Amino acid sequence: MTDSGPAPYVVDIEAATLANTYFRDTLWTGTFLQMTVMAIEPGGEVGGEIHDDHDQFIRIEEGRARVVMGPAKDVFTLDQEVEEDWVILIPAGSYHNVINVGDGPLKLYSLYAPPEHRPGTRHETAEDAREDPQETDLVD
Repeated sequence: MTDSGPAPYVVDIEAATLANTYFRDTLWTGTFLQMTVMAIEPGGEVGGEIHDDHDQFIRIEEGRARVVMGPAKDVFTLDQEVEEDWVILIPAGSYHNVINVGDGPLKLYSLYAPPEHRPGTRHETAEDAREDPQETDLVD
């Protein structure tokens, strides 16, 4: 898949999310919104992060996850397990992490407003994301 933004775009988001095998792949980047898909291996995680200037929407399409969120790392006001068809809404300035607690890959898509990643970002693995110098919101 390639980043199709900012051109008009339609997609079967469930099919695209389930077909994705990359840790992170950017499907669409506009001026004020961005959509990515992610595949997280069992025991893996999105990675603790804080986005100071934007909100985030995550929808789980497949798998089980533990979501932690709060005002700072290790200060959680939310610690909850979620599964497919659940949505996670993350307000700007909140520390958050999504950890795969299932036996198979965790498949999700995420909307950032405004965009979080440079257009066309693809991280084949979580290590690729950690080593990307443009990933500045990671806390862990």
